[in-house]
Amino acid sequence: MMKICKRCLLSELDGEELISSVRQRISLLDESVRADEREYHHRLDKCQSCDNLTNGMCALCGCFVELRAAKKEMYCPDTPRRW
Repeated sequence: MMKICKRCLLSELDGEELISSVRQRISLLDESVRADEREYHHRLDKCQSCDNLTNGMCALCGCFVELRAAKKEMYCPDTPRRW
């Protein structure tokens, strides 16, 4: 059974297949829709300090935060937005 981890990103959890799948999706994003590396990491830092992050997913919208943060036009679903 996978442990529940508040404020953990997928890269910090067991489950290599899931992590690999999300990373593959990120790598397939066209450069025109992908956030730059600096912004991506800034967003992930904000997610890691959020109480809504559980097992790499946002409890507000159900997304994998690493995938959402990788997309330039996406935003945090919290009110107010964290990024």
